Amino acid sequence: MNLWDRLFFRRLLVMLAAVAVAISGTARAQADPPPLKPEEIEALVAPIALYPDDLLAQVLMASTYPLEIVQAARWVKANPNVKGEAAVKAVGDQPWDVTVKALVAFPQVLEPMNEKIDWTQKLGDAFLADQKAVLDAVQRLRTKAQASGNLKTTEQQKVIVEQQAQQQVIIIEPAQPNVIYVPAYNPTVVYGPWIYPAYPPYYWPPPAAYYPGGYFGAGLAWGLGIAAGAAIIGGANWGHGDVNINVNKAANIDRNYNRNNVGSGGQWKHDAGHRQGVSYRDNASRQKYGKDVGGAAGRQDYRGRDGGAGDRTGDRAGDRAGDRGGPADRAGGADRGGAGDRGAAGAGDRAGAADRGGAGRDNAFSGVGNGGATQRDVSRGSASNASMATNRGGGGGYSGGGAAASRPSAPAARPSAPAARPSSGGGAPRGGGGGGGRGGGGRR
Repeated sequence: MNLWDRLFFRRLLVMLAAVAVAISGTARAQADPPPLKPEEIEALVAPIALYPDDLLAQVLMASTYPLEIVQAARWVKANPNVKGEAAVKAVGDQPWDVTVKALVAFPQVLEPMNEKIDWTQKLGDAFLADQKAVLDAVQRLRTKAQASGNLKTTEQQKVIVEQQAQQQVIIIEPAQPNVIYVPAYNPTVVYGPWIYPAYPPYYWPPPAAYYPGGYFGAGLAWGLGIAAGAAIIGGANWGHGDVNINVNKAANIDRNYNRNNVGSGGQWKHDAGHRQGVSYRDNASRQKYGKDVGGAAGRQDYRGRDGGAGDRTGDRAGDRAGDRGGPADRAGGADRGGAGDRGAAGAGDRAGAADRGGAGRDNAFSGVGNGGATQRDVSRGSASNASMATNRGGGGGYSGGGAAASRPSAPAARPSAPAARPSSGGGAPRGGGGGGGRGGGGRR
């Protein structure tokens, strides 16, 4: 090899090394999203910032267990006549975290947390990443609501302004001890003009079942008071920038409550065991809480399936059986495509109501976006679909007709694929035309 050849290859190696570094940096950036901006956190806490302090603290704690929120909401739906403290007592033996159990006394809170599950997960991730930033956002919004004349003492609540740790804080307490009124309100009304167009607030209208009178005054609604003092186990520690949990009350709800999940000053600690496989948003949270927590495998209930390991096993078995089909469908190991083909949480599976927040956000407040972990799951599913398209061929695509139009090279890459699957019909290996891999209609 002459001198010029050696110089050429040396330069080539340097270029390849630079490309590798760039790719590695991009991968790291994608794996660890940037911290949420203060205005983005305000958009997240907007629908709950005016809750009584203790209930607010419980919502923040429980939001870190989104899968168990879904399970608790299903229990409430299945037991509509068990209410208040009786409902909390009835779920004492459920395997959920005690903060989730306590919320069954407040179906008007639990229901939107379930229907807007993308919001719930993102709120929980923000709280785990920086509790003080979340509580500071609540205080900023309370100050705006008070300045707009929409936060004041009423027959349902007491509003107190005091100094804590050299800062002024606004405290909201029940007007009657142990009787909780949960406000429902339009954030763009009660806080005054919303100045963050890139981060519109989350919002849900007051459910008629819990707020029969609807809004009155400045976009505010009050439901019936709930005598559920025993279900209030949390508290906001504004001066310290965290939340507390009442150990004795928690133990009354859950006799197996782990008192080690409380700090020396009564501070709440997140229990990763109740995360049930839902991935964490950022590397710091993953390192702190989720070193042994998987991602998609633990989220089958969270994606809209009924709870229980048995149900998840059955779902996965059914999905694999449907993917493999009959003998003709199984022709060739390449056609099966490994785990990417058989994954129970394919793009179509994962686009269930839980992920999309039920009916979706109101159109006027649709810009906030889904939780980072949820979006990455969808991206991984899409990548898996794209990688398998070349193995399937045919006109139907991965999960139904219409997808093949975006993969014109698939038949050419695998000319023998259609002949290998004569029984699938119409070129769609799992049947069903139209709609595409996620049920059509786009992501709400």
